[in-house]
Amino acid sequence: MPAALPARCRLSAALLLALAATTAVAQDDPRHTEIRDLDELVVRATPLPQTAEDLTRPVEVLAGSRLDEAKSATLGETVSRLPGVQSSYFGPGVGRPIIRGLDGARVQVLSDGLASGDVSTVSVDHAVSIEPFLADQIEVLKGPSTLLYGSGAIGGAVNVVDGRIPERATEAPLEGRAELRAGSGNDERTGMLRLDGTSASGNLVFHLDALHRETGDYDIPGYAESAALREAEHGDDDDHDHDDGHGHEEEEAHGTLPNSFVRTDSAALGVSWVGDRGFLGVGVSLFNTRYGVPGHSHAEEDEGHDHGDDDDHDDDDHDEDEHEEQEHEHGEDGVRIVMDQRRYEARGGLDGLGAFDTLRVKLARTEYTHTEYEGDAVGTVFDNDSTELRAELVHRGWAGWDGAFGLQAWERDFVAVGDEAFVPGSSSRDVGLFWIGTREFASVDLEIGARHDRNRIDVDEAEAIGPSRDFDATSLSAAARWHFGDDLHLSFGLDRAQRSPTAEELYSNGLHVATRSYEFGDPDLDRETANRAEIGLHWHRGPLRFGAAVYAVDYQDFVYLADTGIEDGGTPAHVWSQSDARFTGGEVDVRWTFLDNGTGRWTLRGFGDAVRGRLDGDGTREVSFAVPHGDHAHDYTVDIAQTGNLPRLAPWRAGAELRWEGDQWRAGLGAIRYARQDRVARYEDEKPGYTLVNANLAWHLDTASGRALELFVDGNNLLDEEARPHTSFLRDLAPLPGRSVSAGVRLFF
Repeated sequence: MPAALPARCRLSAALLLALAATTAVAQDDPRHTEIRDLDELVVRATPLPQTAEDLTRPVEVLAGSRLDEAKSATLGETVSRLPGVQSSYFGPGVGRPIIRGLDGARVQVLSDGLASGDVSTVSVDHAVSIEPFLADQIEVLKGPSTLLYGSGAIGGAVNVVDGRIPERATEAPLEGRAELRAGSGNDERTGMLRLDGTSASGNLVFHLDALHRETGDYDIPGYAESAALREAEHGDDDDHDHDDGHGHEEEEAHGTLPNSFVRTDSAALGVSWVGDRGFLGVGVSLFNTRYGVPGHSHAEEDEGHDHGDDDDHDDDDHDEDEHEEQEHEHGEDGVRIVMDQRRYEARGGLDGLGAFDTLRVKLARTEYTHTEYEGDAVGTVFDNDSTELRAELVHRGWAGWDGAFGLQAWERDFVAVGDEAFVPGSSSRDVGLFWIGTREFASVDLEIGARHDRNRIDVDEAEAIGPSRDFDATSLSAAARWHFGDDLHLSFGLDRAQRSPTAEELYSNGLHVATRSYEFGDPDLDRETANRAEIGLHWHRGPLRFGAAVYAVDYQDFVYLADTGIEDGGTPAHVWSQSDARFTGGEVDVRWTFLDNGTGRWTLRGFGDAVRGRLDGDGTREVSFAVPHGDHAHDYTVDIAQTGNLPRLAPWRAGAELRWEGDQWRAGLGAIRYARQDRVARYEDEKPGYTLVNANLAWHLDTASGRALELFVDGNNLLDEEARPHTSFLRDLAPLPGRSVSAGVRLFF
């Protein structure tokens, strides 16, 4: 640890100098605007310029101070307090959005309308390559978004708007923001800087941003392993020292979670030429993160995760104090991941094209590498190179319809190298065409659309794993909103969406270290089809705002990862299977500004959401697989039930928040109760509920020179409660962080 101190000092000094420099050159134009009604923001995820209030499809938007208060190290955690949205968890470096119980390959993560280009859908330990701290606005489309973004958005989409390629001139020659923060609980140090500027001619516009984050192992309320796991493994919760299989006493992790460090660097540069009728811009960005995977050591995994059975790894044993010190700093004795992404983009827009209103074209090339280290040795390397083209042509007033035509073409070359590369290399190609249109009929707003995709997956080991596959997917959507006056409207949506299986669902074949299980795909999987119906109500009168929605989704041939009940050498075997399924759920969000006077603006908010997912097939499905063991394999044939609860489904929850905003101050106190999840799948354990209490306080000052300064303090898990999300594969090995407080300064200019 002492060696890390000078580096942190240098980091802090550099960021303070950056703050001072930007203050010296800033112009008299504050860029921090308090956004009180997020429904009035234009949603960038749709090609038609509509606000969140105008959209007939369900959407949530974070921006302004609400986004500042919600920002976290992962995208999933940043949006997890929105109704219907939770987060996956695989340590503090990995958190992907879960929308209405669906995640992974069913939720598309976008960088201003283009796919992120990472492989976070391949494995639950892969991070999303988007930095929430650099976002201007985050939009969550709830429900099928295949119409706009294809097969990977059948459960929804999260669009992060970062403005890295400017589309219009800035209001001042130079503007931006900067932030420094430090946190307890994990020794967080984060610094961020963003600059946007326009040349004297007004045509050349640039964007620059950079971020650096360092955290150590985070504090936890108790033991890293759950009480149930400690009892099953050691038989005595009161005896916290155990033999490691070599005659040495091994102390259980308590108070601090080993190997839970994170270090992230992100930067981008974009330049655009902006004219009266459009723009043309290019940009380059990088995202590099290093993080430990808590609860994982391959000495355990290679022997079926049995403690005390490490005969093949005697040379890896170290003195206990040295082991703990190294693991706390860099995770050198555990599994750690180094992820690096380079992204190159070009975007252009043209307005006023006769019968068409606007044309927008986006092109991105992403080069991504994900390396998993076991100690100092490289375990597996994932390379993913992708190219995406998207074009949107907006028209106005065709037979009363405003609409947009769209083309999306995407290709991915994926390679996994290493002893634990459970997914073979593959090449994927997808081309989609869509149209979306809106029209007003008296008091009714109507939206309809259609899309067709053609997808092909070529696998490198086709003879050994399975054949290459072609899929056609067609999606149809209709939504309507009835306005019963200015204060009340009722919305209704119907969707038929299709999704093609992914390469990992089709061709997985081997040990998946992240989930501590063997994972086997099915090359004969069919596309899945979702039929959704949803009713929503929105009422707004004076200081009271109320929103609610109920929905049902029937899936045909739903693809899911099933537990076979078989353990080979102590390691469970999972298979990708298909069955019909049904999801039902609802959400409610109530906001009441009960006082708005000289004391400030006081708002009370309450929300809740629930989802239930069940397999709705008939009987059982026979599957066969072979667990490899060197030059031979163990063959198994099992029957997979086609009914019952789906695994790792998010529990229902309810939350409340009290918010106060004064002239210069704002504060908030909130709590979310996550219920016990007792509707579990076969071979899955129930998980207890927990309550997370959070608070924030900020002081804002607009200076006479036009700049703005903000000091803030945020508190998380203030009750220091042990929280183990049911959605996490690590729930028995790594709880959420305990009580932590972060504080810092933001500068807007």
